[in-house]
Amino acid sequence: MTHFDDTFDDKRLAALYKQEEESLIKELSLKYSLKYIDLRGLTLNPEAIKILPEAKAREGKMVIFDKTRKRLSVAIRNPNNPKTKTVLKELKDAGYETTIYMTSTLSLEHAWQRYKDQKHTVATKKGALDIDTENIAAQVSTFKTPQSVAHHILNIRTINGARRISETLETIFAGAIALGASDIHIEPEETGIRLRYRLDGVLHDIIDLERHLYERLISRLKLLSGMRLNVHNEAQDGRFTFSITDKEIEVRSSVIPGTSGESMVMRLLDPTVASFSMDNLGLNNKLYEVMTEELQRPNGLIITTGPTGSGKTTALYAFLRETHKPGIKIITIENPVEYKLDDIVQTQVGDDYTFASGLRAVLRQDPDVIMVGEIRDREVAETAIHAAQTGHLVFSTLHTNSAVGAFPRLIDLGVDYRMIGASINIVLGQRLVRILCEACKESYVADAKEEALIRQVLSTHPQQPKVQTPITLYRAQGCEQCGHTGFKGRLGVYEAIRVDDAVEEAVIRDPREHVLLEAARPQGIPTMAEDGIEKVLKGITSLAELQRVVDLRGGRHMQKNNPEDEAFLSHVV
Repeated sequence: MTHFDDTFDDKRLAALYKQEEESLIKELSLKYSLKYIDLRGLTLNPEAIKILPEAKAREGKMVIFDKTRKRLSVAIRNPNNPKTKTVLKELKDAGYETTIYMTSTLSLEHAWQRYKDQKHTVATKKGALDIDTENIAAQVSTFKTPQSVAHHILNIRTINGARRISETLETIFAGAIALGASDIHIEPEETGIRLRYRLDGVLHDIIDLERHLYERLISRLKLLSGMRLNVHNEAQDGRFTFSITDKEIEVRSSVIPGTSGESMVMRLLDPTVASFSMDNLGLNNKLYEVMTEELQRPNGLIITTGPTGSGKTTALYAFLRETHKPGIKIITIENPVEYKLDDIVQTQVGDDYTFASGLRAVLRQDPDVIMVGEIRDREVAETAIHAAQTGHLVFSTLHTNSAVGAFPRLIDLGVDYRMIGASINIVLGQRLVRILCEACKESYVADAKEEALIRQVLSTHPQQPKVQTPITLYRAQGCEQCGHTGFKGRLGVYEAIRVDDAVEEAVIRDPREHVLLEAARPQGIPTMAEDGIEKVLKGITSLAELQRVVDLRGGRHMQKNNPEDEAFLSHVV
């Protein structure tokens, strides 16, 4: 005889209750016109959590999980709870602006665990959640080269105990800010810890630290970042902020497990470094004129393409700034939010808020301009195209090697090629090249091989610049001002294809890259190679640096027209 067990144990009942509550909160959030959030998949800002004492947070069934200057993100269980209302009023009276989210009890309990971490830290290692920002600010002006950072770290080896860890971390951050590093890499090895900075897109070794410092360094950084201390075998993300003088530095941390311990990379997001202006992007005159026209259009899709670290996000932020006017509502969906822009609604993807679901939700928020961090799949691509066709100006990025590569990539994702012409306005391709240091760059005469390459690339340039004979080029040397790297700062090299009638017809009939390039030729926009060579001739960068990031052996200057393609193109509108 078969026996059916119709009883529920405590664990199953608890799981059902939690699932039910999660669904209920999602429904109620719509009723109260508040956003729903699941804090379990989110990086919680320890600085934000500390604003509200634990007792008050638990009493009000709430938590502050993020902070940008005086703006707070607050998750609550029930907007009608009198104690919740009291705390929200206190925050308002204290001068804070609050964005309210609804969340479940399970999410709140997860967030309240961070208080326990902080208490444990203070009890065992006093000051572990703090770094001396005044010390960082004082050191910034003293560091001119990577060697000076290494020398200072060597000098503090005599300090003992917790202060040595703090001093080392403060020096690491001060050196990174002084040298303009975008990332700090802390990589454990069997016998030591390798510290590296990414300067102008290239990694530089700074110093090898003693291995016995590793545990305390990584623990301090994980605590600062709001990560779980007792987890060592899985990837974690976190972030924290600190202020020096009049600017706020946001640090985005990432930890992954390795054979010698956890490796950490910290991205420094300094709003004063970011070039959120079209004038600072390095667009050539023709492309600047084209983009100014495109940004005045009320709808359509603008896509920037390129590999990771090619400046796509910076370009999109500059375009957002250009379109931001009174009466225009802009909403972004990012992964993660890298820089906070005033008067723009910025949202971050999470477990229950993907690019696709976020984009559908954003369309119900009555925006004029939307930025989607990345087109990754068919669902996001089709929703972005739908938004572009229904009166929205949409910005996004796509990982392809060139502007022309975006078209076959979108078709490969499953986008109907007949929709491309009706929705996409322009596709940009870009890379970042390092700028030669003005104080030490050295001029020289191009050899025969270099001259032949330059003339070949410029042979297809729409507005060919005058080239003197012999050709004078510049190369990196290295001095105190540039930290002996020969370069100081980076600038974009660009190309773009507007989707006009000729390009649209080529996409429909024959979307091979060389056919599309030929169809776009009358637009008069230089390719990346042509734009780059122009910057080389002006002495902005070196030929070797351009070749490092742009393939000069590919492009329209290397193509020989196929008679069949010419016959096809002669019929293109």
